[in-house]
Amino acid sequence: MDKKVIYLDYNATTPIDPAVAEAMLPYLYGNFGNPSSSHSFGWTAKQAVEKARQHVAEMLGCLAEEVIFTSGGTESNNLAIKGVALARRKSGNHIITSAVEHPAVLEVCAYLETQGYRVMYLSVDEFGRVDPSNVEYSICPETILITVMHANNEVGTIQPITEIAAIAHSHNIPLHTDAAQSIGKIPVKVKELGVDLLTLAGHKVYAPKGTGALFVRTGTELHKLMHGAEHEHNLRAGTENVLAIVGLGQACALISSHLDQYSWHMQRMRDQLEKELTSLYPWIRINGHPDLRLPNTASISFRRLEANTILAELQDVAVSAGAACHADKVDVSHVLEAMHVPNEYAMGTIRFSVGRTTTENEISTSVQAIRQVVDRLNPEKERESGFESSEKIQLTHYTHGLGCACKMRPQLLEKVLKSIPVTHDSRIVVGTESADDAAVYRMADGSLIVQTVDFFTPIVDDPYQFGAISAANSLSDIYAMGAKPLFALSVVGFPSNRLPVSVLEEILNGAYDKVSEADIAVIGGHTIEDTEPKFGLAVTGEVQEDQLVTNKGAKAGDWLLLTKPIGTGILTTALKKGLLEDQAEKEVVSSMSILNRIASENMVQIGVNACTDVTGFGLLGHLLGMMKASNTTAEVFVNRIPLFSQVCSLAAAGIIPGGTKNNMEFTFNETYYHEEISQVNKILINDAQTSGGLLISIPKKRAEAFLGLMDHSDQKAWIIGRVISKVEKAIRVILE
Repeated sequence: MDKKVIYLDYNATTPIDPAVAEAMLPYLYGNFGNPSSSHSFGWTAKQAVEKARQHVAEMLGCLAEEVIFTSGGTESNNLAIKGVALARRKSGNHIITSAVEHPAVLEVCAYLETQGYRVMYLSVDEFGRVDPSNVEYSICPETILITVMHANNEVGTIQPITEIAAIAHSHNIPLHTDAAQSIGKIPVKVKELGVDLLTLAGHKVYAPKGTGALFVRTGTELHKLMHGAEHEHNLRAGTENVLAIVGLGQACALISSHLDQYSWHMQRMRDQLEKELTSLYPWIRINGHPDLRLPNTASISFRRLEANTILAELQDVAVSAGAACHADKVDVSHVLEAMHVPNEYAMGTIRFSVGRTTTENEISTSVQAIRQVVDRLNPEKERESGFESSEKIQLTHYTHGLGCACKMRPQLLEKVLKSIPVTHDSRIVVGTESADDAAVYRMADGSLIVQTVDFFTPIVDDPYQFGAISAANSLSDIYAMGAKPLFALSVVGFPSNRLPVSVLEEILNGAYDKVSEADIAVIGGHTIEDTEPKFGLAVTGEVQEDQLVTNKGAKAGDWLLLTKPIGTGILTTALKKGLLEDQAEKEVVSSMSILNRIASENMVQIGVNACTDVTGFGLLGHLLGMMKASNTTAEVFVNRIPLFSQVCSLAAAGIIPGGTKNNMEFTFNETYYHEEISQVNKILINDAQTSGGLLISIPKKRAEAFLGLMDHSDQKAWIIGRVISKVEKAIRVILE
């Protein structure tokens, strides 16, 4: 990282404490033995593991033999919940938990529901706290486990675990608590809490990632999940991660010695943050219990602002969002939903979590950075628009959509369009009943007018490229129909309170240069104030009736051709996250900026049966529209599809835009995948594209001529499949 970023996301993870790292060093190099080995190397490792176990036990106030080392909080929760559920299956199948648990608990419970267990999700009050009386009321004869977290990871609210434990034990029901967030911030003693199982996560307490522990009270029934040798009292098979366990032990020893100091300092820093922000914005909402709350956690809601917009601009402070706003919905965290936080607040919720080393200066600096962002975004604050800035603007810092991936979900769009009545006008050649992205209208003289509009947010840093890509994307719908553009109107969304007007000028320069390359002009347009920059064109074109190409008309025996590589959604997502290599960025930006003009002209010259451009709904989404319209099936040769460099490794690493996931769901029921098609390939061919190429269905005998024309023009095209007669599925993804 080139510049200093203030870290206020300690609930997400913590750095390794220097004392922890020092304790680990001997086991990184020399003391590498297997703790199960009977020689000196093994004994040295075994002693280190047992010393660490004792440190954990002393911190929790339990016996060393009651501590089981795991790979982290998630495994500990799985072992506790599944372990008890399986061990007590003959006694019942009912589990009680809360609606505000971490996914590492909620997802385990959801899985058990698929296995015949019943789960009761307890509601919480406005502070996110469970009422113990609701626990009592929910218990039935089949209840075999209660699992309620100690402190919430989002709002910091501390649950009444001691009261819940007393209720549980009065019914002879074991109680598990996920204490991943509370350990190291407040006292956590298992005898005082009364719990039977307790989860600890190493990376939350300044120890390494990939280590954790589960306290299992003596006498608690637990079914083993990982089978192998009899490690960890025969409850967790696998050679111990000595290096990480040593680190966890040392981290717990530090907590035992310095908890009061840690807690006092964190609360002082959190209170300073809340005090300074509240003095600036009395209208903010602080979520969670006012008193029974972790000393380091502040969940703050900024009314009528969007959390992901705040984070996009807050580049010098690392925090977490409590909500994400999309084109068709607002994803509010399940915790805020359970607390019934009003939407106008919930959508602007930021979680700040301070740490042991957070300083007063970092808090004050962070508040000033937040102030600059909130003042620009606050719709209720009067301010001067059109400011200037001497800093180089990176537009990915001001966008929270992901290009064409921020389109409405195809499932929802399809449902909405079905509800709109079809206009009965004999002069409409292509209208809303078609999946084509442009409309075609026959004029009185018989000529055909093609009309389209596109408006979105390309994910690139440079404003000029932003405009050029937007324009190329808009013009693509005209070219996909074999038409020639005549003129365009611009459609602009711009946050004049967030960005200098010079950025808008550069966006327009890029767009107008691209429009000039198409030999047309922009002759008007419309501009609105928006929370993020967007640009598009309403383009009017013309085409002779015998040259019109739609997505309807693909015939069995046709070849399927593609004129640009795919993967722009994944690559631009990586670009926004700062994970894209320079060469890959240049490659994808260049491709997105290329007009589909030459491909369109060659298509008209050769003659094709159907065409669509590949944009937000991905290769398979647009192909599905073509096959449905043509009543045919496509066989896609996955090994022939051209891909951008670096895209496979990024997809495998999970760098995938939300639009791509929506596309996969949309095409799934209509697609057959050969058993050897990998998950990465499935992701790639559904990837939401920005300014992609043309997807063409062309008679086999004309395909070579088209490929030759493309090569001659220094552009490429690839044969990626063929059209066959209609079978059960509209698309078959196979190996050639």
